[in-house]
Amino acid sequence: MIAFLTGRLIFKAPTHLTLDVQGVGYEVHIPLSTYYALPNLDEVTALNIHTHLREDAIQLFGFLSQGEKESFLLLTSVSGIGPKLALSALSSLSVTDLVHAIQTEDTEKLATVPGIGKKSAGRIALELKDKAGKIHGASPRAATADVPTLDGPYEDALSALINLGYRAQDAKEVLTRVMKNAPESLTLKELIRKGLKELARG
Repeated sequence: MIAFLTGRLIFKAPTHLTLDVQGVGYEVHIPLSTYYALPNLDEVTALNIHTHLREDAIQLFGFLSQGEKESFLLLTSVSGIGPKLALSALSSLSVTDLVHAIQTEDTEKLATVPGIGKKSAGRIALELKDKAGKIHGASPRAATADVPTLDGPYEDALSALINLGYRAQDAKEVLTRVMKNAPESLTLKELIRKGLKELARG
């Protein structure tokens, strides 16, 4: 069971990365919160890993902070919440916001996560209320380095939003509107954040 990996970052995207560990490339699925804080390509990074075993595959899920990993495991302990939905939650809410929403039973906040409806939000709050406070890092997160502007951030942002569960047409319309109204060019990080904000408003 892989629980931790340290290696050279050879590929990164909003939903996954590839880590070269002594010549072996590991594909690791990640939330946006981890993506935002990744170093540049070819730099060494360390990830907390959860190894998810399925009948047809072995999947690795990676997190820069222990709090993110603990939140992921806690969420997937709830019936009906799989790894994809747990990543979506961590991509939409910070660990602090997630814990606060669970502890205060803020189902409206939880239901803003793509794929989680009011019923699932209520189940998460009910089952995890007494456990969420034990998560590491449930406080304002340290600021992370800005992601540099990339070529074609629109396409990467669109891919990220679709992978989070939003409809392609809705994501396209929102991103186009965000870019049109921006006074200057946006980084991928800013574009995704603004897009999520607009989509959460409905």
